[in-house]
Amino acid sequence: MSTAAPAKRASTSAMIASIADADQRTQTAPFGTALAALAETDQRVVGLTADLGKYTDMHIFAKQQPERFFQMGMSEQLLFGAAAGMAETGLVPFASTYSVFAARRAYDFICLDIAEPNLNVNVVGGLPGLTTGYGPSHQATEDMAIFRGMPNLTIVDPCDALDIEQSVPQLAAHEGPTYLRLLRGKVPLVLDEYDYSFELGKAKVLRGGADVVLISSGLMTMRALQAAEALAAHRVDVAVVHSPTIKPFDSETVLRELDTARLAVTLENHTVVGGLFSAVAEAAARKGVAKRIVPIGLPDEFLDAGALPTLHERYGISKDRIVQTVLAELG
Repeated sequence: MSTAAPAKRASTSAMIASIADADQRTQTAPFGTALAALAETDQRVVGLTADLGKYTDMHIFAKQQPERFFQMGMSEQLLFGAAAGMAETGLVPFASTYSVFAARRAYDFICLDIAEPNLNVNVVGGLPGLTTGYGPSHQATEDMAIFRGMPNLTIVDPCDALDIEQSVPQLAAHEGPTYLRLLRGKVPLVLDEYDYSFELGKAKVLRGGADVVLISSGLMTMRALQAAEALAAHRVDVAVVHSPTIKPFDSETVLRELDTARLAVTLENHTVVGGLFSAVAEAAARKGVAKRIVPIGLPDEFLDAGALPTLHERYGISKDRIVQTVLAELG
């Protein structure tokens, strides 16, 4: 007697969850690979982590540069204090942990040990926003809001493997501290189809469109591009502007695209409080651009645990929910 196989249930893990679709092109561990490659040409580069090397792709660097890798244990304050000391000697540290631990547990150490003296320390935060289903203890939904107020700190929210790969040497060369919202593991590769290259501090127009302009950062640029293609079937012409650097913000490029008759929408893998939407709205207000801006992002609340596809749909950041929101706004 045969029985039908049970239906496969969606699942997620804080360690291995991927934002890539099943049929999507990916690269494995672009951050760790790029950092290891950079270390071959720059002897100043060192890597540190707080017991999360495997889960921030720092293990790639550790394997290739064991003498320049430092395992600090489960102590984020020590991690960033040590990185600051290394930077004082002329080294260029990349220090990785989860975004929640960097933003919530070690803020004061990053602020006073690293940002105040303007040291070249690169903070690498894994599991930004809703890239894990493990609930509020691991979901860094407010990390950019926390860090945007810190003087001297540059904030980068990359879309895909290309963004990460190209950002690493630019972060190392940048004077002063940086914070990278890391996508790890099998990371989607999408921007190579749009004649794109990462430039620190610059936003890029990926595609033009007469009806709607989507201004996005991080993995939401991938979703914005997917939504733009889907909206074309509804005869809606959509432009996409990718802003991987949240601070300093490229207001010139963004406001040039914003100040039109098109529907303007921001998309971010972050709470709508204090992140990309806030940066765009602040820039518009400073320049006197009177424009309604529709935010798509995570709500101002602690989020549920669960499978990522379910959570992205629930909180409105899936491709289908973006399409629904845009069509509803167009009426």
